[in-house]
Amino acid sequence: MIQEYDALVYDLDGTLVHLDVDWEAVRHEAASVLRPHGVDVEDADLWTLLERSEGAGYRRLVDETIAEFEREGARASRRLPLAGTVPADQPVGVCSLNAESACRIALETYGIDGDVDVVVGRDSVDTEKPHPEPLLTTVEGLGVKPESTLFVGDSETDEETARRAGTDYVYVREFPAE
Repeated sequence: MIQEYDALVYDLDGTLVHLDVDWEAVRHEAASVLRPHGVDVEDADLWTLLERSEGAGYRRLVDETIAEFEREGARASRRLPLAGTVPADQPVGVCSLNAESACRIALETYGIDGDVDVVVGRDSVDTEKPHPEPLLTTVEGLGVKPESTLFVGDSETDEETARRAGTDYVYVREFPAE
């Protein structure tokens, strides 16, 4: 299956590793960062808080708060089976909704950083998945065309990102692990 593609791009969390992050604790901390600045945090999930922080001018502060949890979670992450199948003889990228620094820590923790040519995280470009920009930036960095790239992920957001970017997509649970 992978031989028919010029490049592979993987999502990180839920695909190659499982970050050990208490997302509710992250949401609580992000809310506590925004509350003193008058941002409405009631009944908002983490990604809504991130959007509201953008509008209020505190995106960088909230993004760094989230990234710190993600970096800690990357250090304590659990390697998933697909991480053992990342090819060393093909262009490989990671396109993630996690911070780029957390992605790099997780890849390094499991010794697959040398097999990954391009890493694009939430903070690497101006938009996030499902916008196609992160995936297209990854593909461009690999020097291939979207239509000759397979994106492997674990969510409907990943699938939508691939559709918008013009790459093929497969869910990690359907990807051959040999």
